[in-house]
Amino acid sequence: MVHWEEIVTKTSFLKSTVFAASAAALVAFAAPAWADDVSACLITKTDTNPFFVKMKEGATAKAKELGVNLKSYAGKIDGDSESQVAAIESCIADGAKGILIAASDTAGIVPSVKKARDAGLLVIALDTPLDPIDAADATFATDNLEAGKLIGAWAKATLGDKAADARIGFLDLTPSQPSVDVLRDQGFMMGFGIDPKDPKKIGDEDDPRIVGHDVTNGNEEGGRKAMENLLQKDNSINVIHTINEPAAVGAYQALKAVGMEGQVLIVSVDGGCPGVKAVQEGVIGATSQQYPLQMAALGIEAIAKYAKDGTKPAPTEGKDFFDTGVNLVTAKPVEGVKSIDTKEGLAKCWG
Repeated sequence: MVHWEEIVTKTSFLKSTVFAASAAALVAFAAPAWADDVSACLITKTDTNPFFVKMKEGATAKAKELGVNLKSYAGKIDGDSESQVAAIESCIADGAKGILIAASDTAGIVPSVKKARDAGLLVIALDTPLDPIDAADATFATDNLEAGKLIGAWAKATLGDKAADARIGFLDLTPSQPSVDVLRDQGFMMGFGIDPKDPKKIGDEDDPRIVGHDVTNGNEEGGRKAMENLLQKDNSINVIHTINEPAAVGAYQALKAVGMEGQVLIVSVDGGCPGVKAVQEGVIGATSQQYPLQMAALGIEAIAKYAKDGTKPAPTEGKDFFDTGVNLVTAKPVEGVKSIDTKEGLAKCWG
């Protein structure tokens, strides 16, 4: 909604401190390699964004390990819901046991998801919850609201007294406002101390510090163009929230072109290796690191388990989804906001 991941072996996956909270769930519905004749589908937003490239690699590796026949599909660009709808139809026709989907249009895809579930397929949303979230059988995702809160709180603490007069721009995902986009955007506002008004909607807030919003499609070119648009609106911007790190790099390029790269604090979400390196180099001030391998691997295991005995995965206690973890990564930690440094971020990054 945008969204780079290291291939993790099964042993390191189980031992990783990042995934400690998820290890119990892995045991709960881990599936042995008896899943012959079980087929599954992975549907991502694109097949070019490193986040989804690595998600696919993780799903493919786990499917091979468990003997699951995996077919992968993707939209042409971020926001291409039509291709995802067509992919769901193909999965139903092929007799798949389950679908893992990172939806581009979280509300618009719901009728197609319902059709799949009515046909007996297990549907798991990856990374991006559907709208409503219970339209899928389960969701394996980063707590994107928390990811936004972390970078918002860090930005506010970094600015100190200047936060009261900040000029903030938002580089979001797409006009359809998928839930991952809304959660990160609104989470940033909450962390920064801005009233988001309707927390399920982008753009209705009235805080005078907000310059405006633009969309990026989650890529560098989109980030550059969106940043240029906001600068034309108000060149006093000094804080930029970006939906993901490719958009953040694009924003930095636009700022550098006009000599403003040292005047604007950029924060983001993803935690891919290029993004963490951008934090290390000072291009991005801080990023919230998520773990897509966890989402895809658990998703394949859940489908294999469902095919065996009809068991569906349970959410994390106290949440309506399975939380796969998030850490703030920065080279400039601030008091009161828990973070890891770029060295640790690089050890846990992907892509």
